[in-house]
Amino acid sequence: MKKLLSLLLAVVLLSSALAAPAALADAGTEELPAPSVYDDGRARPSSCGQLQVVDGKLCSESGEPVMLRGVSFNGLITSETFLNEPLFQELSRDHGVNLIRLAMYTYGVGAIGYCTKGDKDRHKQDIADGVNFARNQDMYVIIDWHILSDGDPNTYVDEALLFFAEMAETYADYNNVLYEICNEPNGVDWPTVKRYAEQVIPVIRERDPDSVIIVGNPDWSKDLASVAADPLDFENVLYTLHFYAATHGQDLRDITERLSQSGLPIFVSEYGVTASSGGFPRDLESADLWIELLEREHISYCMWAFSTAPEPCSALKRSVLKTHGFVEADFNDTGLWLLATLEKYNTR
Repeated sequence: MKKLLSLLLAVVLLSSALAAPAALADAGTEELPAPSVYDDGRARPSSCGQLQVVDGKLCSESGEPVMLRGVSFNGLITSETFLNEPLFQELSRDHGVNLIRLAMYTYGVGAIGYCTKGDKDRHKQDIADGVNFARNQDMYVIIDWHILSDGDPNTYVDEALLFFAEMAETYADYNNVLYEICNEPNGVDWPTVKRYAEQVIPVIRERDPDSVIIVGNPDWSKDLASVAADPLDFENVLYTLHFYAATHGQDLRDITERLSQSGLPIFVSEYGVTASSGGFPRDLESADLWIELLEREHISYCMWAFSTAPEPCSALKRSVLKTHGFVEADFNDTGLWLLATLEKYNTR
């Protein structure tokens, strides 16, 4: 819902990212203690194993409800410098983040879009790095097929089938990977999205039968009512809800609560504390109400975005140049709210 603004901002950031492959080859290679377990009681692959959906809730391998609280990167290519092990370690160890979302734009300008002349090998290497850094630091990770400007997920369905076949084949033995097969469908109805999902999900299931799959829906993943009226006939599926706190308020919270309590499996793979454009205003009061609802309903969530992009939904100040070792002064008001929220709920 940061919509086209973020895509345009990504173009600005792309030039520096494209110039960096040689330097990036060394990113994240320093020796680190690799904890297999953080003994903090939070949901992690080492303690919860392969996730599953039980009675409309995301659960551990043993069937206990779990909460994933995470952050999303603002596009893989423009966030490449953040794909380093020290950052993943500090997010996990210092802030209790147990989920990273790897947003891979399918459509873009130049090399930004995987399906629009993008460097597919580079995208897949970024995903491999993100998945493995997350695995090393005992975190879950979402591989996000980030449709946005393309609107209809069927536009690149053939590419999606090939991509998810490869991802599921590669990560079938990883218990920390979730697949998000269409970020924010828009300009289409639920039967159109459902037709797409009914093609992609079997491709994943054939190779990774126990995986959790997250499915977007119309209106930039806010049309849960249409989903509830005609759900998919697959197990271990969650339906995406995206909200931006300054645009989406009590009406959408009421719908979300009602559908969650009726048993619809919901996953907030993206939310922001700003307007849906990613710009001002911030509405931290509304954001607090959203998080209270999600915690109450055991709905996991992932904030957009861990980024220095010059927009208020980013967590870091634009002037920050480092790629890890962040201190409080590096975060803007969005980022400070994020840290406080993680601290508040990770103690429960």
